[in-house]
Amino acid sequence: MNLTLKIWRQKSPKDKGRFETYKVEASPHMSFLEMLDVLNEELISKKEDPVTFEHDCREGICGTCSLVINGQPHGPNKGTATCQLHMRHYKDGDIIVIEPYRAAAFPVLKDLAVDRSAFDRIIQAGGYISVNTGAPQDGNAIPIEKDQAAKAFDAAACIGCGACVAACPNASAMLFVSAKVAHLAMLPQGKVEAKRRAQAMVRQMDAEGFGMCSNVTACEVECPKEISVKNIARLNREYLSSSISSETKV
Repeated sequence: MNLTLKIWRQKSPKDKGRFETYKVEASPHMSFLEMLDVLNEELISKKEDPVTFEHDCREGICGTCSLVINGQPHGPNKGTATCQLHMRHYKDGDIIVIEPYRAAAFPVLKDLAVDRSAFDRIIQAGGYISVNTGAPQDGNAIPIEKDQAAKAFDAAACIGCGACVAACPNASAMLFVSAKVAHLAMLPQGKVEAKRRAQAMVRQMDAEGFGMCSNVTACEVECPKEISVKNIARLNREYLSSSISSETKV
């Protein structure tokens, strides 16, 4: 299948950047990233600069492969990361527009690669458990309702790819932050620091320049792990509770 790719090229964060058009021949059995590998091999053979894009596990686990494809973060498939997208979902002669994530908090490093270290700093602000919980215990030693454990597990599935930010018209990181707050707040070990955690992570999110939740819910639609926006409501409750509590220590 012959495809036309319109790819964002940007040499450095200070470069203005522009779209460049390439022709590539791909197999329907290739993954999207393998198709980009084929393009880069052709560019290298011509002694041209290959397209810079991020990738690691290529199994939909790490969230590194974050691209906006024809206007959609991670492409057209629901619940799928870019590395899990295959070329059989496209037709011969298709035009595919490939861009980096667009957000002030995710500055472009080069081409399709962006700096998402803002997420790391949000986690460092409070997305952890620092209290001593003792040695590992048997599975039934700490009774947790199955429904509660399932919700915590679903929130913990967030891979921090940033698709929620790219999909939100306000470039909000609320879905990411809420998932990290929720999966800890719903477990006994995480409740000790729940109030401080919500305050610290929201404050860091604001400091990084992310916008407020737009209530459009595009974040849930584009999330490769289908994290529920219900977690945002939980984050708001946790934040409000910690704000009015006299015991809050930030």
